[in-house]
Amino acid sequence: MRQFGLAVFLYALLAGFVVFSAGLGYVHIPFQEMWQIFFSVLSGTSDTAHNASAAIIMDIRIPRIIGAALVGGALAVSGTVFQALLLNPLADPYTLGISSGAAFGASLAIVIAVLGIALPKFLSIPVLAFLGAVGSLFTVMALASGGQRLSSTSLILSGVIVSAILSAAIGFMKFLADEQVGAIIFWLMGSFSAISWDQVLLVAAASAPCLVVIQLYARELNVVATGEKTARSLGIDTARLRLLLLTICSFWTAIAVSVSGIIGFVGLIVPHLLRHWAGPDNSWLIILSFPAGALLLLAADTLTRAVLPSEVPIGVITALIGGPFFCFIFKRRQAQMQGGF
Repeated sequence: MRQFGLAVFLYALLAGFVVFSAGLGYVHIPFQEMWQIFFSVLSGTSDTAHNASAAIIMDIRIPRIIGAALVGGALAVSGTVFQALLLNPLADPYTLGISSGAAFGASLAIVIAVLGIALPKFLSIPVLAFLGAVGSLFTVMALASGGQRLSSTSLILSGVIVSAILSAAIGFMKFLADEQVGAIIFWLMGSFSAISWDQVLLVAAASAPCLVVIQLYARELNVVATGEKTARSLGIDTARLRLLLLTICSFWTAIAVSVSGIIGFVGLIVPHLLRHWAGPDNSWLIILSFPAGALLLLAADTLTRAVLPSEVPIGVITALIGGPFFCFIFKRRQAQMQGGF
């Protein structure tokens, strides 16, 4: 019952915060007027082309708010799954080099534009970022397999190797970008300032099936979290399960970061906090991670969008929060290992 109550609270809080944050921004829109805009849009009587307040709410703020919530939920759920599969509390969606792959794809698109090379319209920065993330995933999978079963250690080591190579490649892209290097750096820091309804719908379309499939394998995740030998003794094909869920979460993360840029630590912070509040059962952790991750990223985006005097890339906010948290988890894990845990 505690987990159910926490789920109701988180989803209700998320819905309330979405409405609350829609009224915040540099252009003040009274909440009464905001509600009138919502009702007029639902009734089909709103004209955003001739109503400045309606255009600000429906074309700028709401896509950004929903996009931040969807991306935060995707990163948090993926982090929960990564930590359960890899049996590593420091794992998150970036452990396998997905972020480096997306950053390489985006940097490549920016450099190509700087060099004056015309690309087809469908090969935009988000598309190349997505392709880079997916390519990085398959490279890591190929390195980790090596004819042997897909182990957690080999996956993490392969992710580190691929990330190191891609980081060097991104550095070379920055050199080629010359005066436009700021565009690459800004994308690497993450932002929702340019997100559109089409991108929001893309992330939403990916989120629903990914979340459902992951939830269906929650029981198997609980068994795998107790140890690979135990899981295999109970008839669970751990290699197949790991490949399936890592692929699903990596695709989901790739779509998320392709529209937002690189945003770290959400998938690291949220699962750890929820385990303290709701226990280790992945059936509940997956359900709870989505609204919790959405709230964390939406709060960070609202802070930089409506509170700070100038907009700071959201990846900087999450890094400032997540960096010390990462250090705390790392030291705690070291202490547990020394204590024989």
